[in-house]
Amino acid sequence: MSTKVGVIGAGGMLQYHAAGFRQAGAEIVAVADAAPGAAAKAAEKWNIARAFDSVEAMLAACPEIDAVSIIVPNKFHKPLAIQCLEAGKHVFSEKPPALNAGEVGEIMEAARAAGKQVLFNFNNRARPESQAMMRYIEGGVVGRINSAQAKWIRRTGIPGFGGWFTTKELSGGGPLIDLLHMVDLAMYFMGYPEPAHVLGQTFADFIQDKAFKGPWGIPDRVGGTTDVENAAHGFVTFKSGQVLSLQVSWAEMIKREEVSVVFQGTKAGGKVERLFGTDGLDDTALDTCELYVQENGHSVNRSITVPACEDMGRIGSAANFIEAIEGRAAPLNTPEQALRLMQVIDAIYASAASGQPVSI
Repeated sequence: MSTKVGVIGAGGMLQYHAAGFRQAGAEIVAVADAAPGAAAKAAEKWNIARAFDSVEAMLAACPEIDAVSIIVPNKFHKPLAIQCLEAGKHVFSEKPPALNAGEVGEIMEAARAAGKQVLFNFNNRARPESQAMMRYIEGGVVGRINSAQAKWIRRTGIPGFGGWFTTKELSGGGPLIDLLHMVDLAMYFMGYPEPAHVLGQTFADFIQDKAFKGPWGIPDRVGGTTDVENAAHGFVTFKSGQVLSLQVSWAEMIKREEVSVVFQGTKAGGKVERLFGTDGLDDTALDTCELYVQENGHSVNRSITVPACEDMGRIGSAANFIEAIEGRAAPLNTPEQALRLMQVIDAIYASAASGQPVSI
């Protein structure tokens, strides 16, 4: 019998969750959204049988649901994940895992108590070039990755003013927590070492400037709150001796958007990069994957060709969730990794606030 899924949230990411779940053979039986009429509209659009205006109603009316996906503002990731775990459901949650590391710990405890799996949508791990690079790393071609640089930077990318993205109480922060994917991908390549010390700084010079609004996100909310950063920079040392530098921004004085992880290993270096020809438009994207090695006294750069993936791994990530809970594949991420990622993000914010390095 196929896994039966209920979706919480009728936003744009539903299209990718639905495609991935169905690709893996699951059945989407219901969608719930608190906004009046949103669930019904999404159910009709994505061919989902039942729609509800609350999570409680969906769980009560559909006891056959095995798993849920969570597509809501960040503040609600933890309470909904715990609610569904306590109801005996596996959970696939959008990023970030929660507002902070402490909340991730609560989710982990609920998952252990329920005996259910929790995966997070770190979809860039599922991109073909990321998986190709990981095969080289796991095959020993790269050796130990000593250092890495993670970057997701935008010139004009603030996703609306006054809405939940820019309200720290609802989002947990600005681009650092929103565009955490490359930090996650770098740590994934590095073997997800345990962080030791973090030094960080955030900047809010442009966060009120409408000239820096991006072509995606949500409409501005007049009178709403905008109290997050527009850029964050940091440096992480790990207990293993490895190091990571990061640069993340919605609005920064750069030439163009860049999404990349570069690393330096003991046997090879590498880069996984996604460049946008026009900021925010995926159909112009170019995915690259390269290895840098020394062979026979020469510097050799290898270009790794992989299939195009315009959805940035979102469908593959959702499919992996179903395959993982059914025991057909290893999960692409774990709650323990999510905890370490959020520890780094928490420490960047803490370091920026204090002006001092933070030990974890």
